[in-house]
Amino acid sequence: MSAYEHEVKALLAAAGVPVPRGVVVRDLDFGAARELNEPLVLKAFGPGLVHKSEAGAVALGLRFADLEAAAAGMEARLEPAGFLVEEQAAAGVELIVGLVRDPAFGPVLLAGLGGVWTEALRDTALRLCPIAEGDARRMLASLRGAGLLDGWRGGPPVDVDAVVKLLMTVGGPGGLWERLELGEFELNPVIAGPAGVIAVDARHLPGEASPGEPVTRATDFLPLFEPGAVAVAGASTSRPNFGNMFLGFYRAAGVPLVAVHPTAAEVAGVPAVPSLAAAEVDYALVAVPAERCAEVVRQARGVPFVQVMSGGFGEAGRPELEEELVAAARAAGTRLLGPNCMGVYSPKGRQTFVGGGMGPAGTVALISQSGGLAGEVIKVGERRGLAFSRVVTVGNAADVTPAELLRWLAHDSETRAVGLYLEDPRDGRELYAALRDAELPVVLLVGGRTGQGQRAAASHTGGMVSDRRIWEAVAEQAGAALVSTQDDLIGVLAFFQAHGSRVTSGDGVLVVGPSGGASVLAADAFDLAGVRLDALPGDRLDALRGLGVVAAGNPLEVPVGPLGRAGLVAEVIDALAGPYRDVVAHVNVPAFFTYGDRTEPLYAYTRALAGAQAARPGIRVTLVTRNGECAPPGVEDEVRRIAAAAGIPVYRTMEAAAVAVAAGGRHGTA
Repeated sequence: MSAYEHEVKALLAAAGVPVPRGVVVRDLDFGAARELNEPLVLKAFGPGLVHKSEAGAVALGLRFADLEAAAAGMEARLEPAGFLVEEQAAAGVELIVGLVRDPAFGPVLLAGLGGVWTEALRDTALRLCPIAEGDARRMLASLRGAGLLDGWRGGPPVDVDAVVKLLMTVGGPGGLWERLELGEFELNPVIAGPAGVIAVDARHLPGEASPGEPVTRATDFLPLFEPGAVAVAGASTSRPNFGNMFLGFYRAAGVPLVAVHPTAAEVAGVPAVPSLAAAEVDYALVAVPAERCAEVVRQARGVPFVQVMSGGFGEAGRPELEEELVAAARAAGTRLLGPNCMGVYSPKGRQTFVGGGMGPAGTVALISQSGGLAGEVIKVGERRGLAFSRVVTVGNAADVTPAELLRWLAHDSETRAVGLYLEDPRDGRELYAALRDAELPVVLLVGGRTGQGQRAAASHTGGMVSDRRIWEAVAEQAGAALVSTQDDLIGVLAFFQAHGSRVTSGDGVLVVGPSGGASVLAADAFDLAGVRLDALPGDRLDALRGLGVVAAGNPLEVPVGPLGRAGLVAEVIDALAGPYRDVVAHVNVPAFFTYGDRTEPLYAYTRALAGAQAARPGIRVTLVTRNGECAPPGVEDEVRRIAAAAGIPVYRTMEAAAVAVAAGGRHGTA
């Protein structure tokens, strides 16, 4: 049952939040209201009266003499439990401040334009609790209507410090979010003016108590990624299946291997043992029907990690099988990966779930709830130059979670950047804590963010909290990069692989390349990615003119092509590099092949960029080979090879480069 407004306001007043002076009346005797200053507000309260304005349970601008008649009319229509009479607050900017409990991430703070504008404009910002003061100020600055707080059309500015103090009281450390049995909590409107803030309406719909701090586990995952030996349960002696396929993968990888089969001495040339109890291994893969998985896992005593590839558990509407599987793993003392997952890929540890051999060991890690998508990222990523340290698929994440894997990878000496593909975080609060604590770059790709993520809620606050906006808040507060496509996930990881350890000196972004519409569209692409392209520094223009470049702006247009000087862009970088953190050089590849094969000038241009990167370690050079598919076979590969040797990532489109550079700027390496 929701608390009545006057009860919520008593709680607010005790927390130091200004509320109007008022009295509660239950018998139509309004004598106590004589001490209040007119004009007055009359509000009916009672069971079911949550949205008072819509129910006709609010009357504004009343004099004391009007109260009895107004109350009688409400009583006849609404049968309220009583009335709240308050002094009417002076006009100001109306805001909404609310709390809602997200099923995965826990308490979330919402702030924005309130009152009649709440649903009409939906101009709000979200942050996970607890917030810091900087979060509060960024929330307000991000509103489309932020200008109202600074004064509008001659009006006085709002006391923003008072608004920030209110947000901290509600959503900061030790705030109301920790003290309430939080279902939903809303102050709407809060009237803000030059003298401060006042909460003129408040509601609280209790729910479950807020959770405590996340519980972290200290599992060493090294044997998961670099097992001394592997067992495969489920391979057949007569009908090849997934188990047999994995036996083939592991044999090709050269890892010590044993099959698990109840009767056979060997399976497909691999020695066999009758059960996992007889397997002296660090990692076991189970590929048997879902109904038999718990029985197999129960025998895995002494095996540190068991991966269940099989599906047909919670994701198929059979949660009881998943619960039985987790109980079996705990009884055996093993950690369970999955179920419903493909496994682990780590070239250094000879771990794999993809065919066709393994790529080189590298520094990029990936945690994925989808095995299929992880396989695509590996294959496409390696084709584009990514080299992986650890890839792990978690499927239903019934035991081992993305959060604890991220915590371990954040301290793994082999890993310098982590990508995550998630659909259901399972342990959202712990994942958020792990993201905040991670000091290396993290890239998030989340499936289902744009689906019908609205939660049925009685308050405006709950109706404006969606899966998409929650993930945006998670990324913003944790300093992670949130991307929308698999291609961008690969692209951002490539950027961090190339530049993740580079210490930059500037803070701007320069885009430089041939003239035409491409430069205009480049400006649009970077603007959409949230990257500002500042004007060229005035004290460098003479140096550019000395190079024959007529500076017009950023993007900077310079002649690049088969007849141009290969080193010109490198010379421009040298002339302008000081204020810039990132330089994005773009080239139209077909221009080198329109009038014959001019492959060497394209290679020379790329080598010149490589030299510029080597000479300027304090900047991050990125290359965009626009329309690269028009080059003869093998040319793009050679351009990528030259660039990669110098630590320069290569993209085919400005849009992809803009997303990557934006992610690099958010993480920051200075």
